[in-house]
Amino acid sequence: MAMIMAVNAGSSSLKFQLIEMPAEKVIAKGQVERIGLTDSIFTLKFNGEKVELIQDINDHEQAINLLLNQLQEHNLIEQFNDIKGVGHRVVAGGEWFNKSHIIDEDALEKIERLASYAPLHNPANAMGIRVFQELLPDAVSVAVFDTAFHQTLTRDKYLYALPYEYYTKYGARKYGMHGTSHRYVAHRGAEVMGRDLKDLKMITLHLGAGASVTAIKDGVSFDTSMGFTPLAGLMMATRTGDVDPSLVYYIQEREGLTNEQMLNVLNKKSGLLGISTISSDMRDLQDVEATNEHAALAMKMFVNRVVRYVGEYTAEMGGLDALVFTAGIGENSSIIRERVLEQLAYMGITFDPEVNKRRDDEMIISNPDSKVTVMKIATNEELMIARDVQELMNEQ
Repeated sequence: MAMIMAVNAGSSSLKFQLIEMPAEKVIAKGQVERIGLTDSIFTLKFNGEKVELIQDINDHEQAINLLLNQLQEHNLIEQFNDIKGVGHRVVAGGEWFNKSHIIDEDALEKIERLASYAPLHNPANAMGIRVFQELLPDAVSVAVFDTAFHQTLTRDKYLYALPYEYYTKYGARKYGMHGTSHRYVAHRGAEVMGRDLKDLKMITLHLGAGASVTAIKDGVSFDTSMGFTPLAGLMMATRTGDVDPSLVYYIQEREGLTNEQMLNVLNKKSGLLGISTISSDMRDLQDVEATNEHAALAMKMFVNRVVRYVGEYTAEMGGLDALVFTAGIGENSSIIRERVLEQLAYMGITFDPEVNKRRDDEMIISNPDSKVTVMKIATNEELMIARDVQELMNEQ
């Protein structure tokens, strides 16, 4: 048995799970919010209990020290070195990393050099790695990359129709994101069906504040909707998704925006928030859809973009065996699932509306006579991270 910590470090936050492997038992989980700000919030959940502390936490080192001390104080670990491995979610791995990797100084330097591919994520990921390595020097440190799962895309799928030299000089290509989530639900979906993933043509829908679609064929990522950055693809909570680049330049010029200000509009002021004008949260929009035409429009556009990508990827793969909904919206909004599936009825999809409304973590929504098996599967990126850490520890 080994205690493994799965970590997702953001610029001002830290999410974690302590998992006993190989039993895959969650010992504790929680998060630290508002790092570097006043009234930071530390939350720890274990054995049905919840501990919440509100205090100033100046940096990630202080946050991680607090986390480890709280684990010890509540007898979840006896000493820090009970934790044998730490797996870190890292957003951008570029072309350097096509799978999870034990972190040495060379790997960490590459993660930091890839900051321009994910400026909001990679620097924070690297910071978390360095602090954990300092506080847990004997633990195996592993990076699990969002982009790694999509390194199986072929050149015709990942290249943009730009001068080829931009790819060779700058790495200008599609990298995709949410790979750990797509990988988990794809494998779990195949298990639920009792099928080998390599024999399935599957589309996984990670629909949350960040949203992406992945086509999976022959057991690997075949195509995916996010691009060079997480901005491309589906309409999201505050991101535009796909948009004509000429329109971006047109608006920027007329609004007198700097490049940074325009990127802020595309990433933080668009999507559900931009169209609805009231909220980036799908739950809020569903609550007022009947009386707010902008909320209704935002929901309709969101469904349209999902349906569009499902149709495109089904055509690319030459058919579809399984469709999987996951993440915040995909798991919790029966309304969005229903509307997507209604528009996909032409594919021979039939489903049970009452089953669709259930709150189960895993369920088959489609009817037995449906041409495509439709599932809802709760994603578990932390478990996927712990599994990768366990595998690499075993190989050492």
